[in-house]
Amino acid sequence: MLELIPNGQTRRDVICRMGAGLGGLALGNLLHEQSALAANSMTNARGPHRAPRAKAVIQLFMHGGPSHVDLLDPKPMLSKYDGKTPPSEVVDDEKRTKHLVQTPFRFQQCGESGIPFSEVMPKISEHADEIAVIRSMHSVHRNHEQAIRMSQTGLTMSGRPTLGAWVTYGLGNENQNLPGYMVLPDPGGLPVDGIRNWSSGWLPPKFQGTQVRSSGSPILYLKPPKERSASVDAGRLDLLRILNKKHLESRPGEAELEARIANFELAARMQLSATDALDYSQETAATQELYGLNNKKTKSYGTRCLMARRLVERGVRFVQILMAGQPWDTHSDNVNRTRDCCAQTDGPVGALLTDLKQRGLLDSTLVFWGGEFGRTPGAELRVAGQPHGRDHHPYGFSVWMAGGGVKGGQAYGATDDFRYRSIEKRVSFAQLHATMLHLLGLDHESLTWHHNGRDERLTDVFEVEPIRELIG
Repeated sequence: MLELIPNGQTRRDVICRMGAGLGGLALGNLLHEQSALAANSMTNARGPHRAPRAKAVIQLFMHGGPSHVDLLDPKPMLSKYDGKTPPSEVVDDEKRTKHLVQTPFRFQQCGESGIPFSEVMPKISEHADEIAVIRSMHSVHRNHEQAIRMSQTGLTMSGRPTLGAWVTYGLGNENQNLPGYMVLPDPGGLPVDGIRNWSSGWLPPKFQGTQVRSSGSPILYLKPPKERSASVDAGRLDLLRILNKKHLESRPGEAELEARIANFELAARMQLSATDALDYSQETAATQELYGLNNKKTKSYGTRCLMARRLVERGVRFVQILMAGQPWDTHSDNVNRTRDCCAQTDGPVGALLTDLKQRGLLDSTLVFWGGEFGRTPGAELRVAGQPHGRDHHPYGFSVWMAGGGVKGGQAYGATDDFRYRSIEKRVSFAQLHATMLHLLGLDHESLTWHHNGRDERLTDVFEVEPIRELIG
């Protein structure tokens, strides 16, 4: 068969010629025109469905599952049952923990609202009146990868677009010289599930996250190794633009090709704008100190929080800050490891909220803090000779949001007396996603993408509504 195809012709060319020979030329032209129109619109943002409360999102994702028991959900019953076998209604469904264990951390009522926060979150708790703590989260899977995908993409399966990709697809970007979705991973390594945390799935590649480094060159290969004159670069880009346009015209409907061309053009514009946006040395000494850049423990996370503020300030739509591995996965030595995670993140996150508020950005920036699940109220004795830990716990846990139209100063929903199950005003990730999209002016049922014969959406087939009590 291959010998029958003339050199230089693709299978697509041959099929098109066959169609013309059979009298299908008119139909072929019509289909090509429709494909070209689809290609032109495919990578364009949809625009908000209603007036948005928030223009940008900063997602502070805590990989591993932070302990709601130790941080955000105080209950006196655990003190009474500390060290005792849990009652039957609290027994873990997969592996029975040996005994319940109360947190050693004190909870303090904070702000005018009096919301309790753990003593290891002193800087975040200063913003209690801007924060809505959701204590009634629940999810469907105990393993990290599946639970992360549920929290990021709406389902446990891989290959779906993440929240950031959906937001960027829905709203586009305010700054055409920077990507709409930027990711600030830990310089120490990628988180669990790697690049799937910012994948665009089957949405056009234009909407996937752009990874930025917080040490060394922020974006690899953004600039040539040797300086060239502006005229040389301009000439090369003009030639590349002409060739790409010709290439695309002969391949209508190729979304990946269109996205690749758009990314080349964006990279050229980013050579100046990205360097400026990520150069935190332009900040005052006081601002750098606020974020903890002069402290070895907080410098890494503080640098990324400061970068996030600079990015949303310049019109980036979705910024994701990630930690290496899964530091909140405290199967052993829960107390010290939780304390250490808070020591790294609490000050920088508090600084981010302070800075956003002072600059008038908090009202238009939705800040999310949370992980894929919580930790068990019972002790886990996984490693002999080490202090107890807490196991994975998807049945009831806490996250929080602030800014961007969120009604702060409240604790929404509740777990039972042992902090085991979500029982009051239960919140799924689908409800959380619908609420976040609503604050951004997007209707979760209308924001769709046709894939494999169905209109896909972030909230999939879940029948949910935005949580009105969380909207200010």
